[in-house]
Amino acid sequence: MSATEQRALAEALTAEYAAVYAYGVIAAHTGADQRRTVAQHTAAHRARRDATVDLLTGQRATVPPPDPAYTAPLPVSDADTAAQLAIIVETDSAVAWRAVVERAETESTRRIAVEALTECAGRRAVWSAARGTEPATTAFPGRP
Repeated sequence: MSATEQRALAEALTAEYAAVYAYGVIAAHTGADQRRTVAQHTAAHRARRDATVDLLTGQRATVPPPDPAYTAPLPVSDADTAAQLAIIVETDSAVAWRAVVERAETESTRRIAVEALTECAGRRAVWSAARGTEPATTAFPGRP
C-alpha cells in the first residue's frame, strides 16, 4: 500500500471518528421512531472505523487517534436539526471515502472505499427522505 493510499485512509478514518461522535449527539435529539436507524448507522460507522484502524495497523501505517471532542457544524436542539447533522456527517464521510477511491492504487483499497462511499450515500438518503428532501439521493455522492 502506497503512502498516498495510507494518507487517504487516515483522512477517512478521521471522518469516521467524527461520525461516531456526531451520532451520539444525533441520538440525544431524535425520537423513539428514529432510535433503530441511529443505532444501525452508529454501528456501521464504528465497524468502518475499526476495519480502517485494522487495515492501517496491518500495513504498519500511522493510525491517527480520535480527537477528544468534536464541534457540530450547527446547533442541534431537536429531531430536525439532528437529521440535518446526520446528512452533514454522511456527506463528509462520503467526501472522505470518495477521496480514497480517487487515490487508491490497489484493487482492495478501491473496493473498500467504494463500499464505504456507497454505505454513506445510502445513509444520507435515509436522512434526506426523513426530512422530506426530494430527491433524497444525489448524483455522484461525495463530490465536493
